[in-house]
Amino acid sequence: MKQQILQMLCESDDYLSGEELSRRLNVSRTAVWKHISALRQEGYRIDSVTNKGYRLLQKPDRLSAEWLQRGSRRFVGTAVEVADQVDSTNEALKRRAAAGEPAGLLITAEEQTGGKGRFGRKWASRRGDGVYFSFLLRPDLPPGSIASITLAAGFGVCCAVREYTGLDARIKWPNDVIIGRRKLCGILTEMTAQSDRLDYVVVGIGINVNQERFPEDVQQKATSLRLETGRRWDRNDFLLSVLQKLDEVMERYLISLSVDDMNAFKSLCATLGREVSVQRGKETLTGTAVDITPEGNVVVRCADGKEREINSGEVSVQGLY
Repeated sequence: MKQQILQMLCESDDYLSGEELSRRLNVSRTAVWKHISALRQEGYRIDSVTNKGYRLLQKPDRLSAEWLQRGSRRFVGTAVEVADQVDSTNEALKRRAAAGEPAGLLITAEEQTGGKGRFGRKWASRRGDGVYFSFLLRPDLPPGSIASITLAAGFGVCCAVREYTGLDARIKWPNDVIIGRRKLCGILTEMTAQSDRLDYVVVGIGINVNQERFPEDVQQKATSLRLETGRRWDRNDFLLSVLQKLDEVMERYLISLSVDDMNAFKSLCATLGREVSVQRGKETLTGTAVDITPEGNVVVRCADGKEREINSGEVSVQGLY
């Protein structure tokens, strides 16, 4: 009920009377008032005027499950939980997945004390700066499909950033979204699987939104929406648009990524056409990235002219971090 009232206030450009809200929701005006009071306690500024009703003036600078559950989605964030602090959203969601949580749950947090990226790297996750979230999938797919799930997630985030901000976001294979030569977003996909099928997949995403500075070890490599545009961004609105786009992309992916989807991904992939170096254990492979496969692998043309598909490893891309 509270979420429905919030959505109605968001969609209205004028005051909504208590009578109108109670009629549309088939509840008493007292019940409407109680939910309005609860929203105010959560930080929403809601004006009330006698004989006119209620009007939303300002949302809190705090992530809101009610806000993020607006609209209808099938795969990403069918249920949303907002934590004040977690070790990492991936770890929190893996614990829930192991206990049998159904697909669709999304956990986001104001702060992570142990945010992580690939190869165990730390992901800076200060309170209120960025958006850090993980969502749960239980696809009927083989374990080898995890690379293409990461591909789809990166494509969704990149498209959402471009549409919402107008920035020229690009994808750095396999799991980053960049602006210029700096990293805006990282994706960590983890799974538990049987020999022939996935049990569950947790996709963790961190996006730098309102950061003005970064730890010294990454300050030359990282950027944020605020640094790129000079303004603060509403994290709830931005994250909601990302979730909507991710849901669209994941729905298409779990059915079948089309040729058009793959061509769109390639057009946004900053890795293609660049010299790359891939470290896998003691082996180092160098060459030019020439293609991305539907399975999420990068095709590297080596100095001898032979092409090899790479699905994992520590990747360095010439001209990027």
